[in-house]
Amino acid sequence: MEVTSTEGRILDVLEDDAQASYAEIAKRADVSKPTVRKYIRKMEEEGVIVGYSADVDPKKLSETSIAVVGLDVASERYVEVTRTLRNLESIESLYTSSGDHMLIAEVRAPDGDALGDVISESVLDVDGVTAAHPSFLQERLK
Repeated sequence: MEVTSTEGRILDVLEDDAQASYAEIAKRADVSKPTVRKYIRKMEEEGVIVGYSADVDPKKLSETSIAVVGLDVASERYVEVTRTLRNLESIESLYTSSGDHMLIAEVRAPDGDALGDVISESVLDVDGVTAAHPSFLQERLK
């Protein structure tokens, strides 16, 4: 789907504040509330908008540690690996990547030790995952 300028303005508002009301989105995108409703419904149905989330500052979470983990995967096991990883409760988000790693996972656990255990005992145990390269998030700057 090609994003129109109206859709783009609405998406910009939602990406800035996923909890913005239709009235706030309409005001900031310079359109009417019915237009906002129509475009959001259309983008949800077409899969442009796939969900709404909260941005979290890991430093503020006293009982949660977060890592972004680059994963190397055996090409012949890619489909099975992604299916298995998507079902792991400790993986918050999973992305394909064109960078240094085939997949990028956002992994959460109660603390750093548990996060290491998840990576070594759950993620690396998946048949076809050949390496994991974690970056532990410290503080959200923006």
